[in-house]
Amino acid sequence: MPQRYDELIKNNQIWANQKQQTMPEYFARLSHSQKPPFLYIGCSDSRMPLDTFTQTEPGELFVHRNIANQVSVTDINFLSVLDYAVNVLKVKHVIVCGHYRCGGVAAAYEGKVKGLVGNWINPIRELVLDYNAELNLIDDIEQRLDRLSELNVIKQVENLYKTSIVQHALAECNVCFQIHGWVLDLKTGLIKELELPLEQWKAKGLVPVGMAQ
Repeated sequence: MPQRYDELIKNNQIWANQKQQTMPEYFARLSHSQKPPFLYIGCSDSRMPLDTFTQTEPGELFVHRNIANQVSVTDINFLSVLDYAVNVLKVKHVIVCGHYRCGGVAAAYEGKVKGLVGNWINPIRELVLDYNAELNLIDDIEQRLDRLSELNVIKQVENLYKTSIVQHALAECNVCFQIHGWVLDLKTGLIKELELPLEQWKAKGLVPVGMAQ
């Protein structure tokens, strides 16, 4: 694991040289354009590079990351990424990916974080209050936080459907892209695809009635 800044540069040079030797056209191809089929919305946690876990190459994932993988409908940075992915890149899949043992989720549950970070994760604190009865039935604290991570992902997917960008896109083509909720288990390296309450969201008018799960 690199500990010094200069190691990062050295590692980059080694990697670039190896790529050039094994795939001479790699960088020429990469420099032309991007057409990724996936938009990945994930947590900023340093243990969460999804390209490693999915064995994807540069150019295959369009990425937005923030603390605790929030989908904030007032975040212009996020909305611009979503707009570009949906309307310019024409991605086929939008993925919200959280993870177990998430520090942001734990901090929100404990309610001890203040300042900008506290403000950012406050929506998760609201989830704690909304699902307090369900969470309290789980005796093991780690399992309770894992469930909160899942609830957080599901809520962020719902927030995606609430954006005007997604609503307009779905109104135009209905199934032009699919939206998924994932949780990564850092203990196993495996991704869990969450079941989404699409029927409930259809009743709210967030999801087109004809859209399949």
